[in-house]
Amino acid sequence: MTSSTLLHTPAPSADPSLSDRAKETGAQLAVAESLLTLLRTTTTESRPDEQLEALTIAVAADLPVLLWGEPGIGKTAALTQLAASLDLPLTTVIASVHEPSDFSGLPIVGEDPAVQGVPMAPPQWAVDLVRAGRGLLFLDELSTATPAVQAALLRVVLERRVGALQLPPGVRIVAAANPRASAADGWELSPPLANRFVHLYWVHDQEVVVRGLGGVWPRAELPRLAPERLPEAVAFSRRVVCGFLAARPTLIHRLPNSETRRGGAWPSPRSWDAALTLLAFATAASVSRDVLALLVRGAVGDGAGLELCAYLDRMDLPDPESLLADPAAAVLPQRGDLRQAVLDSVVAAVGARPERGRWEAGWAVLVRALETGAADLLVGPASALAGLRRDDWEVPETMDRLAAVIGLARTADRSVRRVGVVAAAGRPGAGR
Repeated sequence: MTSSTLLHTPAPSADPSLSDRAKETGAQLAVAESLLTLLRTTTTESRPDEQLEALTIAVAADLPVLLWGEPGIGKTAALTQLAASLDLPLTTVIASVHEPSDFSGLPIVGEDPAVQGVPMAPPQWAVDLVRAGRGLLFLDELSTATPAVQAALLRVVLERRVGALQLPPGVRIVAAANPRASAADGWELSPPLANRFVHLYWVHDQEVVVRGLGGVWPRAELPRLAPERLPEAVAFSRRVVCGFLAARPTLIHRLPNSETRRGGAWPSPRSWDAALTLLAFATAASVSRDVLALLVRGAVGDGAGLELCAYLDRMDLPDPESLLADPAAAVLPQRGDLRQAVLDSVVAAVGARPERGRWEAGWAVLVRALETGAADLLVGPASALAGLRRDDWEVPETMDRLAAVIGLARTADRSVRRVGVVAAAGRPGAGR
């Protein structure tokens, strides 16, 4: 065979079966894509969800939020659904795969740095957020970011600055983190960064998961703030926080001792300011006390947050002077601890201004409490009120009425204690 014959030999034709298989594969992939589209198509419904409601209030209040939760619990899915529900463009930044310069900016040297300075160029994601004017910045995997990256994030979270760029007011910041024990090469959050967030602990709800896998997830909705309640909400939140800190000044700033707790919520003037803001938003939106507790504890920590919630409960209690003025019409709380606090406040009010009429009115309040609740709560207040009696004050009939009931309550209480002692003595190893 000559060289010219080789040059003009036609190439073998493609195997028709290969082309057919390629078409069949493409068709099957299209069918698979259709199935995936159906699986990804879900709807939402309006339903109570305390942790989602707390998240939307913090986002509405323009406070940085940090969602803590185990891997796979649904933090990222919740943020994606939140952005879709609020019609906000979602920008996800995996903090652990970025360098500090990606948040503080890269220096750009111009023609004359001595005159023009050296500006810090922001990354593309920050430029896109500014161009959009609004959006949800999602800082994922925060607990796997190195200390250097965490330090660079301080200005992003607090001042909303990325390099020389100022993020617009329409941008909200939400982060997510896994506890160090379950994070991939995790770090504890630095105290300065942790104190800039409202910490919400994300847990799964069986009913939410089951309905969501069935195609219906809870809808994230911004809180409905009542315009006429805004001045009242601000005044109330300031009165509550200032009154509480005046009574508990040691809680104004309390840095936890352990490294782990420093990486969570703890009280400081900055976090109390966040708590005040959340209280105002929660008041204007008339949220439940459970949601409010999630928000307050997320801002200043469990200890200070629970104390503030208890202080709020006491603020809602009736004025002891109004109870003494009209004992027959007294409306006492049903919850045992709050009822006890009311009765104690009545006795304290009588003790502050001991007069025979007020002392007798105090006994009338205790009778009202006996008629509407358990007798065991009356033992302490009745004993304290009896101790306020002056020698020339006659014993009122109401005191006689309470004496038998209180005596029975004391006997029952002693019996319960005796049973407990006997049971403890009968346990294996008791007395060793």
